[in-house]
Formats: sequence, C-alpha cells, structure tokens
Amino acid sequence: MDGEEHSRFRRMLTAEFMIKNIRRIEPLIEETVVQALERMREIGPPADLMNEFALPVPSMTICHLLGVPYSDHDFFQDHSRVIMDRNSGPEETQAALGALAGLLGDLIKFKRATPEDDLLSRLVVERVDTGQLREDELVSLAMLLLVAGHETTANMIGLSALALLEHPGQLDALRADPSLAPGLVEELLRYITVVRTGLPRLAMEDAEIGGQQIKAGEGVVAMLSMANRDHSVFEDPDGFDPKRREAHRHMAFGFGLHQCIGQPLARAELRVALVELARRFPDLRSELKLADVPQRPMAVTFGVAELPVTW
Repeated sequence: MDGEEHSRFRRMLTAEFMIKNIRRIEPLIEETVVQALERMREIGPPADLMNEFALPVPSMTICHLLGVPYSDHDFFQDHSRVIMDRNSGPEETQAALGALAGLLGDLIKFKRATPEDDLLSRLVVERVDTGQLREDELVSLAMLLLVAGHETTANMIGLSALALLEHPGQLDALRADPSLAPGLVEELLRYITVVRTGLPRLAMEDAEIGGQQIKAGEGVVAMLSMANRDHSVFEDPDGFDPKRREAHRHMAFGFGLHQCIGQPLARAELRVALVELARRFPDLRSELKLADVPQRPMAVTFGVAELPVTW
C-alpha cells in the first residue's frame, strides 16, 4: 500500500514499536533469551543453535507482544515457513495463509470477549470496536506481524552467531565488553542482510542511478544486500568490521515510509541474544565449517536450516 491507506495502518502500530516501549519489555526479552539458552545447555552438546535458540527467542517474544498463546508457535512457525519458501506452490501457500487466518480470526474473537494486556486486545478494543479497522484487516495485520516478527529475526540471530563463530576474536571482545553490542548489531545487519529477494518498485519519474537511465513506468528491483555492500558508502564493504563508523547507514530495514516498523524490537532481540550467548557459552564453537552449514537458499529471508554447535 501507499499514501493515506498505508499511513492509516502504520499509525495504528507505530506507538507499539517505539524505542521507549521496546525498552520497557527488554526484561521479557532477556528472560526469553536466558530460558532458551538454558534449555540448549540442558540438551547438551552438540545442539542445534538455530532451532533451540535462534527460532524460539523471536517466536516467544512476538507471541507475547501480540497475545498469541506460545502453545500455538509450532503451528504458525510451520505455516510461516511455507509462506516464506519460494518453492511453495500457489495452492500450498494459500492453504497456509488460510490456516493462519483461521487461527488468528478465532483468537481475535476470544480477545473481544476477554481482552488482555497485549497488542491484539488493544487493537480489537481501540480500533475494531470503534469502527476504525475491520476484523479481516486486523487478521491481515496480525499475520504480517506474526510472520515478519519471527522469521527475519530468527535468521539474523542464527547467521549472526555463525558470523561470530567465524570471527572468534569478535566474540571474545563482546564477551569482555557488552557495550560493543549496539555497534556490532548494526554491522551484522549490514554485513548479512537476510532480505535477499529484492524489493520490486515502479519508477514514478525518469531517473538515473549509477549511470543507468530509468524511465517513468519501468519496473526496478532494489537489492538491499547490494546496497549494503556499496563501495561509495562503506569502506571495504565485503569485510566484517564491528567498529565500522558508517555501519548505521545500512539498508537492512529498508528506507523511507516503508522501512520496517519492528526494527527497534529486532535490534533489541539481536543485542540481548548475542550478549547472553557470548557470556553464557565462553567456549562455544561450531561443529561445521561455514561452507558446510545447511542453508535455506529458497527462503524469502536468507538463513541456515540448522547450526550444530558444541562447547
């Protein structure tokens, strides 16, 4: 969506994801991270860091924020994977969308009868019941937040852990000084960039980009991952440098009116997850070399299928 229709929906969610509100729930994020790490420790080495840690942390967090019972996380996680997999056929994707919509529709009806302190309840009471939002629109919004709120961050946590295992000196530095985490997170967002499919856009007027003439009405695909390796913006863009001053200029969350509304939450989850991982597993190491880690090349957001680790 563009224009006023886009702004209308976005305004309903902006306050929920403001930095001050994310700081308020940081204790919840820390508790979620610690619980996941302790479960991984109980499993004992070797363990799959992706499925035992990287996936549960954002799943539990977004479930709590929305008011979705975590007991349903396997259901929405499985269907989200289908939706985000470019190998999925149209019928399979539509079936997954329908199943998620059905679950969320039932949950919204429950929230109307018994509202709680969560985002879905607030939207039902403040927006749907006041006629500002249709129930089917809320289902779509909830589905977007549920899928985007765990799939992207889960992949970033897993790939960030892998990057640090490939650069153990940086993992040691983070362990010794957790205040390095914010800068490290920005560089990881630039260096990894999980959105690999590109953003399709339509040129509204004639333009020239990088010597390429683009006419009004022509379609373009904006590759965020390529923007984040732009030599004119980043020195040695293919290198990994957590002390990079210009790392914050990355495009991992998009740009302008359509940039990711959940980026404060994603940053907080990444920061807490990596600090606690470094602190609680000082001798963490990967069971596989980078080239051997199973990847998910056909997913809309790039990630690894599993990440075997030991300690």
